[in-house]
Amino acid sequence: MKIIEVTTPQLAREFVVFPVHLYRNEPAWIRPLDNDVESVFDAEKNKAFRHGQCIRWIMKNDAGETIGRVAAFVNEKIVHKGNDQPTGGMGFFECIHDRTAAFMLFDQCKAWLQSKGMEAMDGPVNFGSRDRWWGLLIEGFDREPNYQCNYNFPYYKDFFEAYGFQVYFYQFTYARSIQGPLSPRLQEKADIARRDPDYDFRYLRKDEMDKLPEYLMTVYNKAWANRSENPEITMAQAKMLVKQMKPIMDPKLLYFGFYKGEPVSFFLSLPEINQIFKYVNGKLDWLGKLKFIWHTFRRTNKKAFGILFGVVPEHQGKGLDGAMIINARDVLQPEQRYEQYEMNWIGDFNPKMILVVEQVGADVSKRHATYRKLFDETRPFKRAPILK
Repeated sequence: MKIIEVTTPQLAREFVVFPVHLYRNEPAWIRPLDNDVESVFDAEKNKAFRHGQCIRWIMKNDAGETIGRVAAFVNEKIVHKGNDQPTGGMGFFECIHDRTAAFMLFDQCKAWLQSKGMEAMDGPVNFGSRDRWWGLLIEGFDREPNYQCNYNFPYYKDFFEAYGFQVYFYQFTYARSIQGPLSPRLQEKADIARRDPDYDFRYLRKDEMDKLPEYLMTVYNKAWANRSENPEITMAQAKMLVKQMKPIMDPKLLYFGFYKGEPVSFFLSLPEINQIFKYVNGKLDWLGKLKFIWHTFRRTNKKAFGILFGVVPEHQGKGLDGAMIINARDVLQPEQRYEQYEMNWIGDFNPKMILVVEQVGADVSKRHATYRKLFDETRPFKRAPILK
């Protein structure tokens, strides 16, 4: 077996298409968009290159057939943040069912990260935003992956754990039907919040869509930034995020809480776009775009998924979570536009959010694990700290 650094367009193409062959008999797998994967490794498109670096490899057998791939990253913004040791990352791991091959790929990442001064590696993670390509699927193999979420074979778990990776945290995906009752406790919370006339809860009006980046940045930076290694987002990043969401955005899935006119909470969802992308075979060429338009027009997608939920600290414990959810229920259930709802990326280090989704009546449908490998295994291993 031979590991080859991806340095040419041909090798980059092989890196992208290898999973197509690997998962050809897996009915739940949905091919990611080629451009989405390629953009992670494009310095012109991925802003993580401004404060980091990455490398990727493919593995070939003696017959010249590709049997694995992997990438490694150093993101200077989070190397030391919340870590007892400088920590890099590895991801985009795919491999045939061969432990020797898998360990060779892991070793390649470890050696490169050590050469950059790292003393540990997290994986499988993304070179960039944590809401994409993050964590190893360990439960829920019968369910289709949501957009830019990892799907992998069950045997990958054995590879990671046998190599010495330990669970740093779990990420849960919760699911429920749009129809059906919610917990009475959510209604109680909503009633408490609504008694204060300074609060207003609603989905975003079309005439204020241009304010969405500002609202998004304000609430995110107060509710999530600097917690669990999440950096602040800039206005430029918020505008880019909104621009990316705009083609599929449904205003009736974007709920905010306002206090005296200022945004203080959000409950943001999108139509689950993989339910359309599964028909385009990874390509948004002219044919893929026609398929996208047709399925969007026909509303064949019946699933929505949550992308962000948060309340700024000074307004927590005042019922805002319940008020936003009840507001969403009062809109979405009568319309019957969507049938299923999934809430992505809820860390086991966030008990408050877990309580909220359990009150919504959702159950865990998928579980991902973000692993950490300490290069010095004599050092004590620590799980991700619980958010207070």
